This record gives sequence, structure tokens and C-alpha cells, in this order.
Amino acid sequence: MGKKITFYVLKRLGLGLLTYLIVVTITFWVMQLVPGGPWTREKALSDAVIAALNQRYGLDQPLFVQYLRYLLNAMKFPVPDFGVSYYYKGRSVTDIIFTGFKTSLGVGAAAAFLALVVGLALGTYAATHQNKFFDRTIMVITTASVAMPSFVTSLILLYIFSVNLRWVPTSPVGVSGISPYILPVISASLYPTAYITRLVRSSTLDVLGQDYMRTAKSKGLKPERTLLKHGLRNSVTPVITYFGPMFASIITGSLVIEKVFQLPGVGREFIRSIQNRDYPVIMGTTCLLALLLILFTLVSDILYIIVNPRVDFD
Repeated sequence: MGKKITFYVLKRLGLGLLTYLIVVTITFWVMQLVPGGPWTREKALSDAVIAALNQRYGLDQPLFVQYLRYLLNAMKFPVPDFGVSYYYKGRSVTDIIFTGFKTSLGVGAAAAFLALVVGLALGTYAATHQNKFFDRTIMVITTASVAMPSFVTSLILLYIFSVNLRWVPTSPVGVSGISPYILPVISASLYPTAYITRLVRSSTLDVLGQDYMRTAKSKGLKPERTLLKHGLRNSVTPVITYFGPMFASIITGSLVIEKVFQLPGVGREFIRSIQNRDYPVIMGTTCLLALLLILFTLVSDILYIIVNPRVDFD
């Protein structure tokens, strides 16, 4: 069993590395197709200045040479090197990303934890009270939360709790403490909470109908104990598969949420890089998201194996 797990992990690492290489390659070549150039500004630069800038950043070299250099730097371990920003003179892309990543990680981790706890609780309770008032209410709310875009929920929360009630500030600018991050955390957690709730409800209903659950109930065990001891482990397995990619997506920063609440995260830097034609930051942020998705998906799959040893490694 141990050899199978080791082989599985190594195989997934190899596939993850290949996926990352493909993402880096596609990202680099797609950016070459973008109209204009990094030095396109409202005030046109002279040909001599553009030539000097191209030489400084290595853009005067053949594209394939630029690609190989970028690929090798993006593969550096443990911290990839995505080059130097074209807009922020003298700053590395890695430094820009990780400066914003501190905020995105804090907000994303809190949102993911909130979504997991609330989603598990609501989904389990809804399943054990199937077709009752609470179950139907939860299904209506979660359906609305899944269907409603994040910018709508963010603006609603901002209008109610910041503009009207004035319970929390509209942004962290000039404000200390955690109060400016309450609404962003709630807003970022709404969609994954609703999705996890529906996953847990569906999987718990399936578990409750299994023979071993009926046998445990016939032996006189309390329903709560039966569910916690025998059912919960099987009902959370779909959540494990979903949680890894979801966590990676949240902590890399929600573009809309960070824009609405003016958070200094990765999402804000990504939007700025598009506006400023800062291609290295655009490519670096894209590659970072792909890398995190690969890593957290691998972690989710390993946890899935631990929770469900009967999984087929093939």
C-alpha cells in the first residue's frame, strides 16, 4: 500500500510539473499576441528610448530565446523568478505578487475556513431534516448564492453594512484592525459555502441510505452518533476534492472582491498590471494561480486517499 501511495504521489507530481510547463508556455506565447507593446503609452516614446528599453529587459532577443529564459526562471525552486516589472522600476514580479499575496492569503484562508465550517454544518443539518422548512430554505438560499455574481453580493454587503449601518469601514485604507476585512471574508465565502452545503447535503443523503447506516440504526444507536461515527467520514469526501482548487482560487485573490473593497491583494495588482501593460506581472500572476491549483489539487487527492483507503490508484 505504501509503495502504491508513493508511486501515485510521484506520478501526480510529474503530471503537475508537466501541467505547469504547459501553462507557462501558453501564457508566454499568448502574451506575444496581445496588440501593442509594453511601452505603448498615452505619450509616445521615441524609437531610441524604445530600443534602449527593449535592450534593458532583453526584449531585443529572439522570441524563442526569451521563452527559454522565462521558462527556466519560472522553474526555479523554491521560489520562481518571473522577471522584473515594466511599470514598477526595479521591482521584481515575485516581490510584487507576494506583497499582495499576504493580504489575499489572510482573507482567503479565513473565507475558506468559514465556508468549510458553515457548509458542513448546514449541509448535514439539511440532509437530516430533508424536505422540512429549514432544508427548503437552505436550498433556496444556496441556489441564489451560487447563481448570484460576486460583485453583486459584494456591493449589497457594502451598501447595507458600510454605507447604511456604518458597522464596518468600506476599505482598509487608513484603518487598523480586522474590521475592514469582515465583509470581504463573508463575500468571498458565500459561493463556496453554498456549494459545500449542497455537496454535503447530497452526499449525506446518499450515506444515510446505505445498508451499514440502517444496520447501525437498527442496533439502537442514536442518529447523531451514527452519523458522526459512521457517516460523516464518507459524506465529506466530495468536499475534500472540491476544497483544494477552491482554496487556491480564493487565496490568489478575487479580482472583483478586492476591487470593490479596495484590498491591497494579488487581484488588485493583476488588474493594475493589465491597465499598465505590465506583462511580466500578468504572466507571473497567471502562473502562480496555476501552480497553487496544481499543489492544492494534489493535496486534496492525497487527503481523499487517506479518508477513503478504498480508492483506486489507477
